[in-house]
Amino acid sequence: MNEFAYVVNVDCAVVRDDEYLVIERGSEEEHAPGTVTFPGGKVEQEQGLDAIENTARREVSEEVGIEVGDIEYICSNTFVADEGTQCLNVVTRGEYVAGEPRVHATDEVERAFWLPYEHFEGNENVPEYVVEFAKRVAATRSD
Repeated sequence: MNEFAYVVNVDCAVVRDDEYLVIERGSEEEHAPGTVTFPGGKVEQEQGLDAIENTARREVSEEVGIEVGDIEYICSNTFVADEGTQCLNVVTRGEYVAGEPRVHATDEVERAFWLPYEHFEGNENVPEYVVEFAKRVAATRSD
């Protein structure tokens, strides 16, 4: 494994009122199947300028059909995926513009829904790192 080779992944926390857009990952996903997390995916070469922002918007639209406006950086972390891929994960907050969550990427997403912030912590389906991401998003909110 090349120590400097990373896949760049972007998660997008879309907030509407006090609810966060989340997905339940499909049972066939290689990384964290069945867990509840924010929509997201890999940066693709053709993203060009503003690759993080464009990836966040693209993934939310492709996975659940929600329209997202401005994108704000929240935090980042590194991890090794279940299959051994080294990943740099960038967490963003996306401005909710329009739409109701509907699963579009049926091979990746089991279901999509709005989850109130207070239901992250202590939820057995939400990994601790996602709870931490939600806390960091909440700390940046001024609306």
